[in-house]
Amino acid sequence: MTEPYQDLANAIILMAVKDYRDALKKLKKRPFYGPAQDMKNEVERFFHSDWYRELTSVDGNVLIKKLQAEVSEQ
Repeated sequence: MTEPYQDLANAIILMAVKDYRDALKKLKKRPFYGPAQDMKNEVERFFHSDWYRELTSVDGNVLIKKLQAEVSEQ
């Protein structure tokens, strides 16, 4: 059984992944769409933050590259 704080950490990261994936999909259709670019930048800052590293041991750069590859293949 996971600890409640770990469940919360996982939920925060999963929400960031969803937001990033959505932003990338929107930018694929409209490369200069401001709100999607802002979300992409914000989530990338989060994936490189100390807070993110406190929540998980998953490398933020690896996660970004995997999500970008996933969206580009669609």
